[in-house]
Amino acid sequence: FPRLTWQQAMDLYGTDKPDLRFGLPIIELTEIAKTCSFGVFRSVAEAGGVVRALCIPGGAAFTRSTIEELTAKAQRLGAKGMAWIALREDGEVYSILTKYFKPEEIRAIIEKTGAQPGDFILFCADQLATVRRVLGGLRLELADLLGLRKEGEYRFLLVTDFPEFEYSQEERRYVATHHPFTMPYPEDLQYLKTAPEKVRAQAYDVVLNGTELGSGSIR
Repeated sequence: FPRLTWQQAMDLYGTDKPDLRFGLPIIELTEIAKTCSFGVFRSVAEAGGVVRALCIPGGAAFTRSTIEELTAKAQRLGAKGMAWIALREDGEVYSILTKYFKPEEIRAIIEKTGAQPGDFILFCADQLATVRRVLGGLRLELADLLGLRKEGEYRFLLVTDFPEFEYSQEERRYVATHHPFTMPYPEDLQYLKTAPEKVRAQAYDVVLNGTELGSGSIR
């Protein structure tokens, strides 16, 4: 089985149980956003948030109604809106963002995302948890829209190195992510009292096509 750390799975797919039957990885654009001309992206990056994107091959052919449906889905997932760029077959950039970005900044985004003529780039700019949730959800929505989740194809995965703790807003304290008897990595013990969010657990999940089949840990 291939392996991904929890951090890799969350950053690439927005979920700790990713469906690997298709690509559409999440692309990091925060460094570009920090110095860009678009105030919305820049202010999010400067405030400690992130700007990330999905690049959809052939998505420039999306109809206006499809784009509106994707925007509505993004908002249901917690986004304030959904910025996008369509790269037409002749290479022309079609997007309201051209009003706010310098041409060289648009080129940097296209290069970073690997977009080709005919592709569609959609963005999310917000706090990390929101961006992961929005783009992870849109990735699955797009896979169904484009027929990328093939029946009869099975892609197993081991997800490792989960956080030992997660912060509970309800209890206003850190609680165990798996259970309180999971062994931390020895090199992370130094963070137990000072930065518990940095402590990794020797725990794993077995995932198949986006479904968690089981989990285990060193006790």
